[in-house]
Amino acid sequence: MKAIIVCTSVSHGNTKRVADVMGQILQAPVVDPDEVDVAELATYDLVGFGSGIFSMQFHPRLRQFVQALPTAERGKAFVFATSGLPELPFRPFTRPLVRLLGQKGFEVNSSFSCRAHDTWLPFRIVGGINKGRPNTVDLESARAYAQGLRAQVRAAS
Repeated sequence: MKAIIVCTSVSHGNTKRVADVMGQILQAPVVDPDEVDVAELATYDLVGFGSGIFSMQFHPRLRQFVQALPTAERGKAFVFATSGLPELPFRPFTRPLVRLLGQKGFEVNSSFSCRAHDTWLPFRIVGGINKGRPNTVDLESARAYAQGLRAQVRAAS
């Protein structure tokens, strides 16, 4: 199985920590959107896309990268995020990126998110929320999620 993880992690390195754990399980390099050879994406069996959540959206650099991708027949993908607050059922922050990836030709079957240290403006006053996260439990959940992805892709091959 050939996999790659495209990750934008800018505030505290939270998303990169989660991506690195997943990358170990999937034997996938973790790269910034600027480091991706767009033509090579079609050669991967699995592509991960992740960032922290900013104002209920994925980081603009990741969104712009996906928007700029040409529409083509592609393989499987997954979406992951770290956020200070939980995903709201009536406005899930993963849904817009999942839809956009589908429009670009990816098959997205699932997503992963976990809490992370957040120092967005209102929380900055008190030093942020979710200090110490992602923690070992979060990283173990990311590891288990990646193991499940690996099993799915291998079963489909």
